[in-house]
Amino acid sequence: MMYQNPDQPGTSLPRTLLILLQVSLALLLASTAQAQSEEQMPTSADAEDVKQRVDTLKEPLYNPFVERYLLDEVKNLRNELLNTRAELIEKVVDKELTVADKTMSYATDTVTYFFYLIAGATSILVVIGWNSIRDMRSQLTSLAEKRVNELVIEYEKRLKDIEEQLQQKSDIIQQNQEEIERTNEVHSLWLKASQETSHQNKISVYDQILDLRPDDVEALSYKADAVLELQEPLWAISLCLRALKLAPDNGHAHYQLACAYAEIGRWEDAVNTLSKAVEISEAYRDDASVDPSFSQLQEHEQFRAVVFPDNGQEEEDEELPS
Repeated sequence: MMYQNPDQPGTSLPRTLLILLQVSLALLLASTAQAQSEEQMPTSADAEDVKQRVDTLKEPLYNPFVERYLLDEVKNLRNELLNTRAELIEKVVDKELTVADKTMSYATDTVTYFFYLIAGATSILVVIGWNSIRDMRSQLTSLAEKRVNELVIEYEKRLKDIEEQLQQKSDIIQQNQEEIERTNEVHSLWLKASQETSHQNKISVYDQILDLRPDDVEALSYKADAVLELQEPLWAISLCLRALKLAPDNGHAHYQLACAYAEIGRWEDAVNTLSKAVEISEAYRDDASVDPSFSQLQEHEQFRAVVFPDNGQEEEDEELPS
């Protein structure tokens, strides 16, 4: 059921008004039906009879007065809705205005505080001697240039140090490479010397090793051994003394020196030097016992004490009375 507003054609009432109108019409119909039933029906009629009576009605139960009453109620409800809508719109507008006012106030306060901060900073700058923004800019520029120059000098120094370290490491790498090559060459020369049968060729190989490593004690001592085989004891003594100057605890150099002393007849020096070699390594006792360089010292008491210490102890035990 739709009701057309005379002020605004084509608009419909809200659903609530329609329901209210239907309920009102139902109540009016019910009251009218009850009145007519009381006139025409006995008082003992039940609800079914009333319903049948209402269904058989041929004329409407309402009249112009009831219609006018309903229309007034609907109008009042519409006016109340319009008033409510107007109040709601007014409150929403007031709320939006309040929010906008607070926003503008916040923005104004922020800008004001910002300008206060700028004014305070400017005052401080004026107090400490910077009278204008231009002076401040010039001071900052000079400070920045000074700091940049200091950084440039510092980094140049660091780069120079890094270059020196790289150069040192490069030199060390170069030296290591040369040392590796020299070691490989010396190793090959030692193999060559071990394969030579001629003492003169061995001396030549040892000279090549000493050219590469002048302070090679082993090369000096083994060269002295080869020189002794060529019956050159004085040359051997010179080589051994040179080796012992570089390495005083080298047992092989002491042993070859002792052999050289024995070759020229310096028995005491030979025995003393051999004793030092034996102190370094017991293996030189066996070498000395069969070495032809010590053939003339086999009966020498000190020599036998150094080379055959066990035999001397056995002789002393035999001399003791039982």
